[in-house]
Amino acid sequence: MSKIKGNSMWKYTFIRLRRNYLAVAGFVIIALLIVTAVFADKIAPYDYWSQDYMMIRKPPSIAHPLGTDEFGRDVLSRIIYGSRVSLQVGFIAVSISLLAGGAIGAVAGYFGGVTDNFLMRVMDVQLAIPTILLAIVISSALGPGLLNLMVAVGITHIPNFARLMRASVLSVKSMEYIEAARAMGASHARVILLYILPNSMAPIIVQATLSVANAILFAATLSFLGLGVQPPFPEWGGMLSAARPYLRSNAYLSIFPGLAIMITIVALNCIGDGLRDALDPKQKR
Repeated sequence: MSKIKGNSMWKYTFIRLRRNYLAVAGFVIIALLIVTAVFADKIAPYDYWSQDYMMIRKPPSIAHPLGTDEFGRDVLSRIIYGSRVSLQVGFIAVSISLLAGGAIGAVAGYFGGVTDNFLMRVMDVQLAIPTILLAIVISSALGPGLLNLMVAVGITHIPNFARLMRASVLSVKSMEYIEAARAMGASHARVILLYILPNSMAPIIVQATLSVANAILFAATLSFLGLGVQPPFPEWGGMLSAARPYLRSNAYLSIFPGLAIMITIVALNCIGDGLRDALDPKQKR
């Protein structure tokens, strides 16, 4: 019965999500970006490192639809390859935040007492530090690079998931089926993993989607400051940083990477809003 009810819940969730045209458009955009990132070698018209000193800072043309940069490299190709970094950082950094923050929140909410107070006070201390400042400090300590960038961005989002998971666990752990599982002798780990977490994931899914957008923006910011992925590998924030000296004379060098960041973040926010509405039990079926 519970399986049928669970299937019905996800069925109606999908139906409500499908009716949200902005969310559907967001899914289409992100799907296209993922395909672009995976098949960048096939899609990009040029290699991202290919330089042509006869084509330095040329405006958009048929040969180079988005123009060329200060080294004669094709901007379109670099944006296509840059989608790999941005999506990789977004999804992996949020996975780090979700796993660490979710574990902390689940333990704090389930056991309560001293454990809850200690873990949440640690999260409060981290929340008291501006997130961008914390990301800059971690990136500076670890050094530039893709892996360090993902770790830095992931750490900054841990408190958000921890507090949200704690709130979800507190609302679920008092349910009758949790008491029944305990009465049957289920261990704490079994109760948390099999009964509490599956019924606490709706707000976490929405938060994860919105956090991917924030992670991409954070990664672009750190790369803009020189703390992210290092040249010559393209990253949208790094491309914006390299285009600063040419903002007046060659504005397209800033416009196109900026548009890539904006479109990706808007698409992810549309997905997050759509999931929030679809998973809200107060919405009409």
